[in-house]
Amino acid sequence: METKPPRPTASEASDALRDAEAARATLADRIVTPSRLFASMGVAIAVQIATFAVGLHDTNEVAHLGLGTNGPWLIGAGLAMFAAVAGVQLWRFRRLNGVWVAGFASRVVLGNGVAASVSYVVTLAGAIWAAYGDHWWLVGLWSVVGGGAYAFSGRRWMRNYRADPSAHARGESFAWLVLLVAAAIGFLALLVLNA
Repeated sequence: METKPPRPTASEASDALRDAEAARATLADRIVTPSRLFASMGVAIAVQIATFAVGLHDTNEVAHLGLGTNGPWLIGAGLAMFAAVAGVQLWRFRRLNGVWVAGFASRVVLGNGVAASVSYVVTLAGAIWAAYGDHWWLVGLWSVVGGGAYAFSGRRWMRNYRADPSAHARGESFAWLVLLVAAAIGFLALLVLNA
């Protein structure tokens, strides 16, 4: 027959919660990011934005001529490069710290924070617009700005997390992330098929 341990008193529960908060704050202060994490994520996003804009333009231009196109391959290569960099950086973070930090993967690596998401959409739209106008230097500029904003957003989230881990510890739910990825893949497929 099992016996239940006695319930803690109010002061014991309060002490346990205070100790847990202190442990979380200490852990948050000790979290380190892999070297060149933000730079590599910024470069990966810049390349992904540029390859998407150029690939979409190429797909559309060549489709009008009835020729084959490298656009979908270029778009896929940019996405694959981003996925590879993201995977390596997540692995490095886990190996360096020995723990997962809730919110790190979604906010820093996948850019689900508001600032990263808005900057990504705006700069991607700007790069696509520039590509369709054959303003290639603007494609590069929009891509670099997008990568820089993405990296800055990730760095800012880490700073905020270290300052107040309880307020910034939540990431997106796995189901929501799967839904977003599925929607993005569906949108990409429609763009490529309609080109």
